[in-house]
Amino acid sequence: MLKNLFVIAFLLIGLVACDDDSTTTVEVDLSLPQGTLTTSKSGSFVEQNSTGSTGVASLGTDASGTTFLQFGSTFNTNLATGTVTVYLSTSNTFTADPGNGNPDLQIVGPVTSSGENFFKFDSAPNSKFTHVILWCGSANIPFGYAELK
Repeated sequence: MLKNLFVIAFLLIGLVACDDDSTTTVEVDLSLPQGTLTTSKSGSFVEQNSTGSTGVASLGTDASGTTFLQFGSTFNTNLATGTVTVYLSTSNTFTADPGNGNPDLQIVGPVTSSGENFFKFDSAPNSKFTHVILWCGSANIPFGYAELK
């Protein structure tokens, strides 16, 4: 009986210890641009890992001066995993550093549908970011990137 209690206690401790406190929750503001979106940079997605990533990403401001990242109406990627996350990056390579963070990456949020998508920023992203990366966390692979020019 004591052995069974020890095993149960060990399993409970293991379950608590395996809880992933490093998960970052990002709330995506689904607001749409006011008036016309004036594009400052854009680029076409380059597919990676046979994921079907296509379309155009554009960074711009609306009539009220709010910054948005827009995926155009032809945007598509494999969304079967349900975990495709959008990042701004200083390169076309996703380099995570979970312990310290990575100043060369900025999480934008999850993408949940093909076609036109808008991601609203509270403030304009740093000009050092030159790429949009589609990253699949569950498969730990890039789905594509777009260089913003």
